[in-house]
Amino acid sequence: MFISPMLLETAPGPFSHSNYLFEPKVDGHRLIYSQQSGNVRLYTRHNNDCTRQYPELRLPFDSDIILDGEVACTDPQTGINDFEGVMSRFSTRQHSKVQQFAKTLSATFAIFDILHYQGRDLRKFPLMERKAILHSLVLPSSNFGIVPYIEGAGEALYEQIEARGMEGVVGKRKDSQYVSKRSANWQKVINWSYAEVFITGYKKAEFGWLAAVPDLSGKLRPAGIIEHGASPKHKQAFRGVCQQLVTGEDKNHVYLEPRIRAKVKMRNWTKSGLLRTPVFEQFIV
Repeated sequence: MFISPMLLETAPGPFSHSNYLFEPKVDGHRLIYSQQSGNVRLYTRHNNDCTRQYPELRLPFDSDIILDGEVACTDPQTGINDFEGVMSRFSTRQHSKVQQFAKTLSATFAIFDILHYQGRDLRKFPLMERKAILHSLVLPSSNFGIVPYIEGAGEALYEQIEARGMEGVVGKRKDSQYVSKRSANWQKVINWSYAEVFITGYKKAEFGWLAAVPDLSGKLRPAGIIEHGASPKHKQAFRGVCQQLVTGEDKNHVYLEPRIRAKVKMRNWTKSGLLRTPVFEQFIV
């Protein structure tokens, strides 16, 4: 049975509060684990069945149950969540490759909430009561883990997360019920990275600025597309300048001299050297 997950608001910055618990934000994709009549199914937040992609997570609990969490993979070199790794797992459909990945790039289900258990709907229970039930479970294997939390000290946890280069922190009201919508009772604080880029073009069809950064030799190389963060005033200012810088175009893009610089925030750099989820911050003049 699929339950639409509870979603996070974005906090303006790290915070501490005695009415909140704080968890590390796992860098993977959302997973609803459902065991009904002994049958295990796995779903993404958008109700896409991904059961066959994660054979190591199809193990049953002692009773029917619905759990919420993140599926993640760990980079063996750094010990940090490998988002690209879990995306490779998620996009693989061929049975032989799925089986190989299960051995070489094993997935972990990081559980942070329990929604149904032993025939009871727990969503109206306060979060702390749900956590107590969750921590009483016997997990099926080492591929299952429960996300740890601390009470009150969100800023101290964020400092540790930032120092380790992890994704961020989630703050949740201790008395929050589980609702299938975005709620201010759950808030995320992302550990953003920052970069300075050159804008070398733009999309024709919808908003998107092409970003580039210097390589080791000083030559610019493509680094991704900025699609978020620019206000109407920023876009207007860009349009006022860019027509003087056009060097060419193709079916999808207009290309510019690399004269416009910008500061962006991002989740991290991908292994191929691209900005992951870049968000425009400001022009550099």
